[in-house]
Amino acid sequence: MPARAAAARTLGELDLMVADCAACPRLVAWREEAGRVRRASYRDETYWARPVPAFGDEAARVLVVGLAPAAHGGNRTGRMFTGDRSGDVLFASLHRTGFAARPTSTHQGDGQRLTGLRMTAPVHCAPPDNKPTPEERRTCSAFLERELALLGPTLRVAVVLGGFGWQALMITMTELGWSVPRPRPVFGHGAEVAVGHPDGRRLTVLGSYHVSQQNTFTGRLTPAMLDDVLTRAAALAPGE
Repeated sequence: MPARAAAARTLGELDLMVADCAACPRLVAWREEAGRVRRASYRDETYWARPVPAFGDEAARVLVVGLAPAAHGGNRTGRMFTGDRSGDVLFASLHRTGFAARPTSTHQGDGQRLTGLRMTAPVHCAPPDNKPTPEERRTCSAFLERELALLGPTLRVAVVLGGFGWQALMITMTELGWSVPRPRPVFGHGAEVAVGHPDGRRLTVLGSYHVSQQNTFTGRLTPAMLDDVLTRAAALAPGE
């Protein structure tokens, strides 16, 4: 299915391709196993247990790039960053900074809506131990490539959560011909890099620590720190 990504004419078509993908046997097995052997608190729920497509505004000015869906979060609900504590932190910040209609995202059909922003990931299936392999990232990169192309007319900023997403986006942009500085910019919270495309498009890439519990529970990433990055994104890509 990733080989057909370039044929997607709209983001809606691309999302359907993502949701039907079965290209990585290890990830298919893991996501489906998580759906069968459910966490006790979700034992009565039916898991999505498929690749999780991007979510948000199809005319987004800002793209949030994560890592991959969580086994009992996005893999359960079918929506990016939805159904776990990492998503709770992110959506609360998106609401405070004007991108999200609601401060929470619990399930599809909950009324959540993003304005001016879309969220995606370099890998669309939940991986074991939250660690996709380099080959899995490369396989899934065709979806990110097409997403960047389809968002081209409106996209101005990418907010990258964590080092894995930062590296994946920089590699993908380099392969697409964007003028990524050399040596490749190093990830860090608050990092800011401007890149250009041969067709004249400009994009600012912002770095933030990932909203994982490891970061938010220890105070490495605070709500104020995340708000600052998203506020900067809003300033760089103002709406009409």
